[in-house]
Amino acid sequence: MTQTQVLIKPRNDLKEPSMFEVIYLNDNKTTVGFVVESLENYFEYSNTSAHEIATKIHTKGAATVAVLPFQIAEQKGVDITMDARHAGMPLQIKIQKES
Repeated sequence: MTQTQVLIKPRNDLKEPSMFEVIYLNDNKTTVGFVVESLENYFEYSNTSAHEIATKIHTKGAATVAVLPFQIAEQKGVDITMDARHAGMPLQIKIQKES
């Protein structure tokens, strides 16, 4: 019987995955209620925190609501956008690499 020896070399060149910001953009039609509900449902914000963020989105025109790995950020953006469209809301979500 032949013995096989496997040599495993650790990789030191691996990097943490890049993180991406999920940004809500303000518009004149999406309701505060919808924004608050989506923040609670998708990002587990408390009602109070969700209202504070919704106010920031409204007054500043946009706000980062989460920083996540790309695949998760993108999926949440798609899911929220689909929910918004089904509710007749034009909410836009932007995903950009964390600066």
